[in-house]
Parts: sequence; structure tokens; C-alpha cells
Amino acid sequence: MGSIAFADFLIGVGVLFVIEGLLFAAMPGWMRRAMTSVVATPDNILRLTGIGSAVVGLILIWIIRR
Repeated sequence: MGSIAFADFLIGVGVLFVIEGLLFAAMPGWMRRAMTSVVATPDNILRLTGIGSAVVGLILIWIIRR
């Protein structure tokens, strides 16, 4: 694990788990409704949302790492 990029990736995954865990702990009913909503959302909308989120994340990482 000598790679800085890999360490950054693992830190990002850890932060993701922390945020998700806090949301489930603080608002379990809201998270349940959100998951139900995702199940009912068409695949193409989920795909576009995922691509958009990935692009925003990459831009954010690029800005921070500059």
C-alpha cells in the first residue's frame, strides 16, 4: 500500500462508509424511503445520475489535487 493514490482511494471509501452509516443511524425512515424510491426509478435515470455523480466527483478530486 505504498501508493498515495491507493491510500487516497481507501480514505475516500472510508469517508463514504462513515457518511452512509451516519445517515442510516440518524434517519433510518428517510433512508428506507430513499431506497424504495431508487427501486422504483428507471434504469436510465439511475445510470445518468451515477455518471453525473462520478463526473462531479472526478472534477472535485481534480480541483483538490491541483
